[in-house]
Amino acid sequence: MHSPWFGEFIGTLVLILLGNGVNAGVTLRKSYAADAGWMVVTTGWAIAVLCGVLVAQAFGSPGANLNPAITLSTAVSSGDYSQLLSLWSAQMLGAICGAAMMALHYAPHWSITPDPAAKLGIFCTNGAIHHPISNFVGEVIGTMVLVIVAGAIFSHGVSNTGPAAGMGQWLVGSLVWGIGLSLGGTTGYAINPARDLGPRLAHALLPIPGKGDSNWGYAAIPVLGPLTGGALAGILLHVAKI
Repeated sequence: MHSPWFGEFIGTLVLILLGNGVNAGVTLRKSYAADAGWMVVTTGWAIAVLCGVLVAQAFGSPGANLNPAITLSTAVSSGDYSQLLSLWSAQMLGAICGAAMMALHYAPHWSITPDPAAKLGIFCTNGAIHHPISNFVGEVIGTMVLVIVAGAIFSHGVSNTGPAAGMGQWLVGSLVWGIGLSLGGTTGYAINPARDLGPRLAHALLPIPGKGDSNWGYAAIPVLGPLTGGALAGILLHVAKI
């Protein structure tokens, strides 16, 4: 149970359990965190990333991608695609399981929360303004920032030895917090295909009272946007050799 695949699976599970969990806490009725706002959501997701990365590394995935876009960017940058599909499968399955665990945790709250769109928003993203081109571009930009700044954090240009032990994970969590605060208000900043598609599938499959549809018309944007951003950032990292 100690391997890159299992590390990515359980790290992504923790990421989604805590990330979707803060969405649920802020959204669902009778939660003590109800209506706590965007600052709580972005902070919760930043800590979810930190926890997911630590767990993934502890269980055998040193890179702790937790994100198919980051895995793709690493493959593009290095030219090594050998683990791409394996890690993608771990991340997707972990995301589905994490969303299912979150739904179970909040079981009594679904039936007393009347808005189907709000329930869907706990699981996955949508454009604050429906504008597919801008929504797609926003996901591309957010993911490029994620990959490029994460690459800079661990680059020789910043430090010949990299961040101090344990500090890199905190810096990556802070990076996700910053993206959420600065760029996340337009689309909910998926910046991770597994983070959106896995929970969207869970929403479609689980018997959640009054859930409505899963908005599959939007679903391609938070998958293809981050993958595009990850690939472009991977090309830049490869050329710059940071």
